[in-house]
Amino acid sequence: MDRVSMSKQQKVVIIGAGPGGLSAAMILANRGFDVTVVEKADRVGGRTAEMKLGDYSFDLGPTFLHQKFALDEIFAETGRESADYIEFVPLDPMTRLSWGEVSIETSSDEDTMAGRIAEVFPGDEVGYRRFIADHAAKLNKIYPVLQQPYHKLSSYITKDIAGVFPYIATAKSVVDVLDTYFDDDRLKLAFTFQAKYLGMSPWKCPALFSILSYIEYKYGIYHVQGGLNKIPAGMAKAAEEDGASIRLSCGVKEILMDGPVTQGVLLENGERLEADHVVMNADFGHAMVNLMNGKKKSEEKMREKKFSCSTFMLYLGIDKLYADEPHHHVLFADDYQRNVDEIRGEKEISQDMSIYVRNSSVTDPTVAPEGHSQLYILVPTINCRHGHDWEATKKEYRDIVIKRIEERTGMKDLSKHIVAERILTPTDWEEDSNVFMGATFNLAHTMDQMLYFRPHNRLRGFDNLYLVGGGTHPGSGLPTVFESGRISSNLLCDAAGVYYERADLASAILAKG
Repeated sequence: MDRVSMSKQQKVVIIGAGPGGLSAAMILANRGFDVTVVEKADRVGGRTAEMKLGDYSFDLGPTFLHQKFALDEIFAETGRESADYIEFVPLDPMTRLSWGEVSIETSSDEDTMAGRIAEVFPGDEVGYRRFIADHAAKLNKIYPVLQQPYHKLSSYITKDIAGVFPYIATAKSVVDVLDTYFDDDRLKLAFTFQAKYLGMSPWKCPALFSILSYIEYKYGIYHVQGGLNKIPAGMAKAAEEDGASIRLSCGVKEILMDGPVTQGVLLENGERLEADHVVMNADFGHAMVNLMNGKKKSEEKMREKKFSCSTFMLYLGIDKLYADEPHHHVLFADDYQRNVDEIRGEKEISQDMSIYVRNSSVTDPTVAPEGHSQLYILVPTINCRHGHDWEATKKEYRDIVIKRIEERTGMKDLSKHIVAERILTPTDWEEDSNVFMGATFNLAHTMDQMLYFRPHNRLRGFDNLYLVGGGTHPGSGLPTVFESGRISSNLLCDAAGVYYERADLASAILAKG
């Protein structure tokens, strides 16, 4: 039998049409499985969905793509080019980083970035070039490790793991690594804020993840015209072209099980969908507490795990365009370490907060009416572990954030030009989006919650239940979520006896250093 005839007899139900679920849907449909994706919302994307306010279009969550070759590989798995489905725009400058009156525009061109560092932080440009050279080798060793499953302890007995072990078996943090390259503490922050993709403090984030900033500075970042929500839209289109069925406004009540065998899902409308395999792209904590039938975890037990921070969000429709403001702008707290420590402590709301502002209308005219613009504002903050009353404080906190933006950017009259607005608090993430504890970056990436110690891509204790998304290996962040979809799809194919050849674009790209 060929792979299609072997797989066509097998039904796969995928819970959730986020990037991980859609990666799996693309791959499995292309390999001939009968794929049905069920999504509770009325649109695809999950945390990468579109959010509309009248005529203004926003990304609900992620706002730029890094490590683009990871997404390209998912499309290559199905014989496609991502650019045929998604319009990418490379950004350079990438981001403006500001500490009070001091700012630097980041670039993925090494000479340009070194020159800017020399102007703002003289002398540290030498450490920057050394950082880039050293991390080229580091990424080449680490990257293959992030593409493998770790559902068996024997997964550690590989040549790839042996090569990366010195980077894993260390108590050093990302900041410890950067101390060896840079003298100015502010410049170190330019290479640590990427730890927010993991929802972690750079002072606690494992040293392994210094590769995140390297990937940005080496390979750049991309905007997508119309917003990053066009990525899951393009993925859904590709999956449907290969026969996948995507059912929206179709929530799952529970996963059907018979011992270690998953039999399908029971929908909220009472319909049963039988399946030979189930792929779960729901938020991990929420799913384990609410969807696991007789094998669910208690909320108390789930809360014993370490979770990421949350985010306080503002989505603003503006009746003017701030053409001189950057596409991306990070305003660091005056005392960034205290800000991060408060977030990590999970109890105190920082008054001296860091703020990320995306002003994508300077690049993309499609997201707002002519002459208008939209702003996406994100403030990392505590998750919901200790039950802060955001309903009582969100308006006051919103005003503090707007005032800080007016004081520290060229948008001095921002409050006068807001014509549409939505606030999203950690409580909203938890209650409206089913994000456990409002932890928008999922489980924390501590050493005891990585690789084998992270929830397995084939869920432990089950024969045919697979996880994708930020709550499983390799972790949170769009590129790793895409990869989780491929890892789990390959495990499923291995179990089903379906042959496949793995697409590999990254090796040639990384080999160039």
